[in-house]
Amino acid sequence: MTSRNLAYLSNYSIYSAMFLYTIAFFAHAVEVSFSVKTTEVSEKTSFDFSRTDRAGRIGTAMMILGFIFLFAGVILRGASAHRVPWGNMYEFSITGALAFSGAYLFALVKYKLRWLGLPVSIAVLLTLGTAVTVLYRPSAPLVPALKSTWLAIHVSAAIVSGGVFLLANTIAATYLILDRMEERGGRSEWAKKLPSLETLDQLSYRLVAFVFPLWTFAVIAGAIWAESAWGRYWGWDPKETWAFITWVAYAAYLHARVTAGWRGRKAAWLCLFAGSTFLFNYIYVNIYGTGRHTYSGL
Repeated sequence: MTSRNLAYLSNYSIYSAMFLYTIAFFAHAVEVSFSVKTTEVSEKTSFDFSRTDRAGRIGTAMMILGFIFLFAGVILRGASAHRVPWGNMYEFSITGALAFSGAYLFALVKYKLRWLGLPVSIAVLLTLGTAVTVLYRPSAPLVPALKSTWLAIHVSAAIVSGGVFLLANTIAATYLILDRMEERGGRSEWAKKLPSLETLDQLSYRLVAFVFPLWTFAVIAGAIWAESAWGRYWGWDPKETWAFITWVAYAAYLHARVTAGWRGRKAAWLCLFAGSTFLFNYIYVNIYGTGRHTYSGL
């Protein structure tokens, strides 16, 4: 099969994954919106999620199928160019969406996280939609600066770390929303299905603590690659600088929890701040930044 055909298959797989994630989004939306019922005696509106459990299961199945098709799309993209599929922002984005949805599905096995299916499917669709409409580039060989085995090592670690970080941030944001509800007098009916604030707080922390060593390795691997490619380990390039800022922010989050006893609202805000530095690096620095890493916006 020719490289051109593999590239076409990759595109079709990405579009198929988007279709499946769209179904997952609607299924999870139905799980929430159509679980409303009104008791005849009190005429009080409540949520009975057992009535839409089937929609939730369909949503999960579509998320799994979407992940499989997206995985195939990423692999085929690499096969079409005879290299790892992380040479530009389009490829980084589709692989990042894969890592994010994969982190969700992995956590779903151990924790009851199906309620996250709705925001995760939205985030994945936004990422893939931006990738195929704004960031898309035809499959092509790597630019000279990226022709290194460190590409596979450094970028893969960064992508997996980013996927788990963003999942932790989604949970932290959910914590803040529910905390605000409870502060105002109690959760709304639909929010009563979601876990306790303590559970969300612990889960967000565990995800960050789990993946932080991998992000540390990604930063170190990037420095080693920089020395090999440019003759220096660190040059305060914008992308290097923001990667370090992200490391410091998440290190501060972990330190605050372990030594200062930060929990709950303060920890959630700090987690979101750390995640915002990662997103700024991913979106703004990659596309509009200057320096050695400008090729990543191609």
